[in-house]
Amino acid sequence: MSDLERILNESIVKSSALGGGCIAYTRYLLTASGRELVVKKNTSAQMSMKEANGLNELRKPAVIKIPEVVYADEQLLILEFIREGSRPGSFFSDFGRQLAQLHKYSAETYGFYEDNYIGSTPQINQAKEAEKTDWATFYFNKRLLYQFELAEKNGFVDSTFKRLFSHLETCLPDILNGSEEAPSLLHGDLWSGNFMVGSKGEPVLIDPAVYYGHREAELAMTHLFGGFDNHFYEAYHAEWPLKSGYKEREAVYTLYHVLNHLNIFGSGYRSQALDLMQQYA
Repeated sequence: MSDLERILNESIVKSSALGGGCIAYTRYLLTASGRELVVKKNTSAQMSMKEANGLNELRKPAVIKIPEVVYADEQLLILEFIREGSRPGSFFSDFGRQLAQLHKYSAETYGFYEDNYIGSTPQINQAKEAEKTDWATFYFNKRLLYQFELAEKNGFVDSTFKRLFSHLETCLPDILNGSEEAPSLLHGDLWSGNFMVGSKGEPVLIDPAVYYGHREAELAMTHLFGGFDNHFYEAYHAEWPLKSGYKEREAVYTLYHVLNHLNIFGSGYRSQALDLMQQYA
């Protein structure tokens, strides 16, 4: 009996490789009882547990389909297999409305009870008391500053980069002033590769980087690489409109993910990061 069979307490009758991300080794399993599962083996310690905890957090509001966690340890994650279906005409309207409902699920403070990952980069969620209730402080310290210091360590920061970032630090409270809201439950890494169409045509969220933050940060990520149509945004705004001035704030939220891509993939993202900061210069 294999280790997986011992974990599942039943035999595996089919196993095949699945495509996917660059971080985890992923396989499809079919068990003797007919259960269809996905097995992800991560190379980084704790990554599987962090993903499992994020998925379980996203399941709490029960407003959007999230894969069930079957088993998790430091390097192994077993999830229910979601069979992909056809995308109905109402898909993006349903998705936008359900995401807004997810965002209505709130917490008292920003962050999360544990740090996790945004891609392969650590994402710092455990905040100091002053950061837990001040979004501008939390966002600068735990998102932008962490990525900036990593970029500096990686050799991407010159005097222009540093000057623009220093100016952004000074003006960030004014940029975000007036947009204050209670912390929303966020997927955290919502691009087109991290949702799928379920067997009944329903939206499904996968591969999260969960924390409680400002929902505008989530919407900015959806714009970064595209893949969400106008019906998605119309339905979102109909369910829960954003505050005025969102478009002027979007670049500062996009910057976090662009800096992360700079640190993961290299200098190809440096000019985009500079352009985003230049908007506030």
